[in-house]
Amino acid sequence: MDKNKCALRPPMGWNSWDCYGAAVNEEELLANAQYMADHLKDYGWEYIVCDIQWYEPNALNNDYNNFTELCMDEYSRLIPAVNRFPSSKDNNGFKPIADKIHSMGLKFGIHIMRGIPRQAVHQNTKILGTDKTARQIAHHFSVCPWNTDMYGIDYRKDGAQAYYDSIFALYASWGVDFVKVDDICNTEFNKGNPYSAREEIEMIRNAIEKCKRDIVLSLSPGPAQIEVADHLTKYANMWRLTGDFWDHWDQLYAMFERCAKWENYVKEGCWPDCDMLPLGHISINGSCHGEQGRYTNFTKDEQITLMTLWCIFRSPLMFGGELRDNDEWTNSLICNKKVLDINQYSHDGKQVYRDDKLLIRTAIDKDDNIAVGIFNISDNDEEFSIDLDIINAKGNVNIYDLWLDKDLGCVKDKICAKVPAHGAKLFIIS
Repeated sequence: MDKNKCALRPPMGWNSWDCYGAAVNEEELLANAQYMADHLKDYGWEYIVCDIQWYEPNALNNDYNNFTELCMDEYSRLIPAVNRFPSSKDNNGFKPIADKIHSMGLKFGIHIMRGIPRQAVHQNTKILGTDKTARQIAHHFSVCPWNTDMYGIDYRKDGAQAYYDSIFALYASWGVDFVKVDDICNTEFNKGNPYSAREEIEMIRNAIEKCKRDIVLSLSPGPAQIEVADHLTKYANMWRLTGDFWDHWDQLYAMFERCAKWENYVKEGCWPDCDMLPLGHISINGSCHGEQGRYTNFTKDEQITLMTLWCIFRSPLMFGGELRDNDEWTNSLICNKKVLDINQYSHDGKQVYRDDKLLIRTAIDKDDNIAVGIFNISDNDEEFSIDLDIINAKGNVNIYDLWLDKDLGCVKDKICAKVPAHGAKLFIIS
């Protein structure tokens, strides 16, 4: 199987974490899927991703119930909590939900933690396809510092690959199209070995190949390390550039540098991931990152900057808010086909200029025109005069404003743009 063919363009979808934390349920998943099918699918949005702890019956919010009992089958594999996902009863797993989402013309994804449940290790349960048990393949030192659900897997042990094969065979039988694997992208087991989770990533890739289903592999959390970029591009489709991204200007400001560092690794099937879009109605079930049930803290100008950067860099786009509560403004951000086309079809994106106020990124669009993102990274409104040489253009050029959906006419030698504090412009130069 070709790893890249299931993610030839940056994946676009919705993920339950920003609005429901660990406590999303079946009704909420399917309702957001229906909204996407009715309102967003025609713009390229297609993935519905159920985030962390779908196997935890008592999950309430973004906090975790430490060492709580999880729903698990006889082969050490976590299964959906029936009280939250009623259609999973009778060993149906996520198949009924996936079938409904597929019937809408969409795709279904899940979140998992790397490794094997601690519960399975303590009970020493079986592993499908081998005579080894959970206790025999667990890595005693490899534990997540922020979640108590799992032990890592010791790749050197017989049965280790069989376990990953068994869970991805299960996911394939459910109809899963996307798997976000957590506690793996920036994991350090041993001092001086900053990427020692690489063997688990390789086992996961092997398991995807064996299950014979096209599954997008997304790795979290960041920051991913540029020193292992070649390994990431070989085995994963997406990898996070940061920890959880929330609606704070300082985190958005820091993303410019991350994008500049990773821009040379953006290509078909391989998408450095700026993380989710914390837009619209988020933190419904509570969050340590801001007021519960809030709408995004980003100003409208910062929201334009967010979408402009994610699109011209070609990050995956995973919307985080409750879609049913979107207002006209929020939908204008995620239903601008010309802006989204830059994300899906441009190439050769790069940062071409930066000072303490102005940052410029360019890319080549599908019609071989120059896309230009002009970002005001200062705290004051600014008017910029930009020489065409900076964006590799010259002479008389025509400017089209993608956010205003307006032809601004012809200019010579310079682009002049008034940009609000923390705001952005996105132009096509032809």
